[in-house]
Formats: sequence, structure tokens, C-alpha cells
Amino acid sequence: VPYKDLFFFPFFPEINDSESHPSSSHQTLKGTSKWATSLENLLEDPEGVKRFREFLKKEFSEENVLFWLACEEFKKTQGKKQMQEKAKEIYTTFLSSKASSQVNVEGQSRLNETILETPHPLMFQKLQDQIFSLMKYDSYSRFLKSDIFLNHKKSEEQEENSPEAQTAAKRASRIYNT
Repeated sequence: VPYKDLFFFPFFPEINDSESHPSSSHQTLKGTSKWATSLENLLEDPEGVKRFREFLKKEFSEENVLFWLACEEFKKTQGKKQMQEKAKEIYTTFLSSKASSQVNVEGQSRLNETILETPHPLMFQKLQDQIFSLMKYDSYSRFLKSDIFLNHKKSEEQEENSPEAQTAAKRASRIYNT
């Protein structure tokens, strides 16, 4: 079974690859420059998340960003039943000793299913913060030096410098300068 098709994803469809969602040209042109300023900016951009996941997959640590994204989505969950279902999915996928995509967080050995009985939006916050720090001070800096990032940046720059982009810019300039 391909990694992204694990049972977890039906509960968090927004984590799936965003192949079907074309990013706007404005977002694409600003992408890598914005990504390089902070991990937060990278994680706010669907294309950035996609590229970061691609990188983490190669490093065998994609579960970190998937856990972080799942926690972000979990915070928006309404209703106790839905919250319990999503909390259980997060626990069984990332946190239990038998997790298929276990993340390495401090205090994990003390976690058990009793936490799932009374779910609340911030119940995973401390663990999510640990994973964020791990990504920020470890994976993120390597990502910025990776071929995935550098090639994407290069293709953005080529797109910006293409004759079509320059013509569009000139047209826009004429429109706004009249």
C-alpha cells in the first residue's frame, strides 16, 4: 500500500497531495522566497508542504509533517464524536507503540488510549510543538539546501524571467501607468 493511501487519510483529506489544486501563479512566483523565510511560511503554502513532504519522504521522516498537519486539522474539529474519531486516528497512526507512522516525541511511553476519552482541541499541542521544533531545527535547514528546493527555486526564477512573464508584466505596467 502506498504510504499516502494509509487508512489515516480519509479522516484528513486535506493532507493528501494537492495534485488537483493548481497553485496560483502569484503563489508559485513567491513560493520559494517565502518558504526560505520560515518553516511557518512553508507550512502555510500547499505547494511548500508538498515539496517538504517529498523531501521528508526521502529522509524517511515524512510522518513528522503528516503528524503536524493532522494536529492542525484536529484543532478545527467540531463535535465530540468527530473529535474522538480524529484523536483516535492520530493516536493509532502516530503515537501508539504499534503506530504505522510513529513519531518520536518525549513522554511517548506514558501515552495511552485513556487520553482519547476526553478529547479537546489542544490535546496534542505539546507533542505537535516538539515535532515542529524537530522539523524547524533539523529537517527544514536541510530542505533549504536540497535539490528539491533548489530545483523548484530555479524553475520559479526561469518562469519569472520567461518572455511571457515579462510581456505580462509590461502589459500590467502599461495598464496601471495610464
